[in-house]
Amino acid sequence: MIAIVDYGMGNLRSVQKGFERVGASARIVTLPEQIEQADKVVLPGVGAFRDAMAHLRDMRLVEPLVAAANSGKPFLGICLGLQLLFDVSCEGGEHQGLGVVRGRVVRFDFTGRPELRELKVPHMGWNEVTWDRDCPLMRGLSSPTYFYFVHSYYVDPTDRSVRVGRCSYGIEFTAMIRRGNLYATQFHPEKSQSVGLTMLSNFAAL
Repeated sequence: MIAIVDYGMGNLRSVQKGFERVGASARIVTLPEQIEQADKVVLPGVGAFRDAMAHLRDMRLVEPLVAAANSGKPFLGICLGLQLLFDVSCEGGEHQGLGVVRGRVVRFDFTGRPELRELKVPHMGWNEVTWDRDCPLMRGLSSPTYFYFVHSYYVDPTDRSVRVGRCSYGIEFTAMIRRGNLYATQFHPEKSQSVGLTMLSNFAAL
């Protein structure tokens, strides 16, 4: 069973419908024991990093999520779910994350670069993701591939070897990471039409 973690911040139904469209069974869960019992875990999310971490703490989900991400079972973070895996975010101050992946979450900043004045923040819409190396979730996808993004912050991993996908928006940033069976994307597979469904299908097949 694929557990989609509901901590009050995310379009969960669209993620669940994406898995259903590829024939996978996915349940929306809220309890620590449901995460522990799941075969695979998905951590989606939209919104503010600080609020998300507060919800996770209040619901006693921090330790189960860290354990799941480090357990070797397939784990997928999406958008804010990617950012929460990192040590710290600079969104609205400095806030501690789950600390599963070393690195920081930082804001797009084009100050002092007038040639980029037409770029808006948040980065919203379709953009190309180029793969740095092979990854099971990319089976059947070419490089580069267009995915759908909505975000003002991006992750900056300490260990660049975790990056498997990159994107350019004024700067080149990490669009996808992998460490063993831990995967996470800044883009939204569930909003990325057929290519996103391919990725969700590949995850379900792990």
